[in-house]
Amino acid sequence: MGQLAHFTAALALGYCGVFGGHATAQEAMPPVPGARPEAISIELSAAEDIGAACKMSFVVTNSHGQDIDKAVYEMVLFDAAGQVSRLTLLDFQDLPAGRLRVRQFQFPQPCADISRVLINGAQTCTAAGLDVGGCSQGLTLTSRTKMELLG
Repeated sequence: MGQLAHFTAALALGYCGVFGGHATAQEAMPPVPGARPEAISIELSAAEDIGAACKMSFVVTNSHGQDIDKAVYEMVLFDAAGQVSRLTLLDFQDLPAGRLRVRQFQFPQPCADISRVLINGAQTCTAAGLDVGGCSQGLTLTSRTKMELLG
């Protein structure tokens, strides 16, 4: 029986050598069903009037495997009639991997004058191994306000 075990082990080693070596545990594991893809999710959580200005609160989650050092998005605000009222860049700063961040921005107009917010894409996305598209690709957008958040 000992010779059979040695023969089986040798056969297995030869099989690995013929077909490109051994697989690491990460390579051998299939993708986890329901796992979130690596992307950014942005939620327009609140919009409130502060004097004559509108303060918007965004909840942002980075589900990439690494921290993002700097994320700047080009945003377009539409007025109540659906026309473009403002084009601006919003600096979401650093976005640690797997962590929630809340970012607030004020705009010099009442919230009732803003019907939609469009994210045109990432102007800047600084992270090891990610290009600018890494902050835009697979972007998930939601809104808990009367304003639509589009991308």
